[in-house]
Amino acid sequence: MSVEGRSASEQLVLRFFATLSGGDLEGVRRMLHEDATWQAQVRSVPGAGIHRGPGGIVDDFLKPIRALFRPGDPQIHVDSIASRDNFVMIESHSGGCLADGRPYDNLYAWAVEVREGKIYALREYLDSHYVMQLTAPGCK
Repeated sequence: MSVEGRSASEQLVLRFFATLSGGDLEGVRRMLHEDATWQAQVRSVPGAGIHRGPGGIVDDFLKPIRALFRPGDPQIHVDSIASRDNFVMIESHSGGCLADGRPYDNLYAWAVEVREGKIYALREYLDSHYVMQLTAPGCK
């Protein structure tokens, strides 16, 4: 399914996910508002909690998380998009391989707020049970 943005906010969010999916973390950094937040709406999984500012999001959160995967993964595929003004909702799935070669295939929903033409607040919802199974000690 090819998803197109109808508004400037939708187009920004789609570019953001394409940039993230491509692994361009410096490009992601440039798209973040100086007061940006990224909150993984889960507990007890890698990356859980709230991450603040472009540095906190990219350096302290995204780089370590992406290091769990094979270079170039995970790929984010946007399945649907809806918005109202500067609030955008996305449904997506991500796939690829973990660094150890195991497959990764997870479902996501995203609530994204845009401010001043940049990503201001992002709330990430994912299948945390699936992630816990992948990261459990002794998992091969």
